[in-house]
Amino acid sequence: MRHRHGYRKLGRTSSHRAALLKNLTIALIEQGKIETTVPKAKELRRFVEKLVTVARTGDANAHRSVFAALQSKEATKKLLNEIAPTFKERNGGYTRITRTRIRRGDATTMAYIQFV
Repeated sequence: MRHRHGYRKLGRTSSHRAALLKNLTIALIEQGKIETTVPKAKELRRFVEKLVTVARTGDANAHRSVFAALQSKEATKKLLNEIAPTFKERNGGYTRITRTRIRRGDATTMAYIQFV
């Protein structure tokens, strides 16, 4: 049973899950909007919103911690210089999930995740 469990495992090992979230986050930062499955989008929202909250301060420590999570210079720069300053006055809720379609191959629900 999953009662009050902290996160979705997404059928992956912990290292695979961390790599998946990192890559989805980089894609979301660079593209602004991506399509993925609903459970991945919901788990990605938790990951991204914590990063944006840290990046809002914009200091060197924020830069270090965001880069440690993403390991991508371009995505880190874009998050700190372009995306995070637009959310200075907003307390959470930086992303939006919109359900789109049912995938033909395995009938899973797909969704767009994008910055508000």
